[in-house]
Amino acid sequence: MRPTKLSTLFVAALAAAAVAWLVISRFYGDIATTLPWLPPFVMLGLALVEAVLAPGTKARIERRNGAPPVNPLAVAWYVVLAKASALGGALFTGLYAGLLTWLVPQRGFLTHVGQDLPQAIVGVIGALALTLAGLWLERACRVPPPPPDDNRVGEDRPGGDRSGGRPGGI
Repeated sequence: MRPTKLSTLFVAALAAAAVAWLVISRFYGDIATTLPWLPPFVMLGLALVEAVLAPGTKARIERRNGAPPVNPLAVAWYVVLAKASALGGALFTGLYAGLLTWLVPQRGFLTHVGQDLPQAIVGVIGALALTLAGLWLERACRVPPPPPDDNRVGEDRPGGDRSGGRPGGI
């Protein structure tokens, strides 16, 4: 698996913001209810869980301070969770940012906007926190490179060098 690119997350957030702004500017008057509080709090909770998992996973992968070894399958699950959280968080960041960019200028004209602003603000914060926590957990799941071992003269080396350190490869 390749690391998540920040450019991918940025483009996803921008696209989601544009779509959200277009949809909300067209259909906001048709929405009868206020924005729910549950999605922002779920994203904040998931971000908290991932933020707690990241340092412990990193310590267990690097076997710091006598930490027990980590189950490789658990690390694979964490990576999948982290990548999905980073992308999902970026999409929701864009969604809530697009919503917020439409709501803020309208707050003086529409009375219902004042009820939706707090959820939109917490939504942006929660989605951004989820994106950052996902990136942190993904980074924590990286396996460090093996330490260099120059004592292996004459053995097969990962770089294809079988010369044993002799000049000319003989």
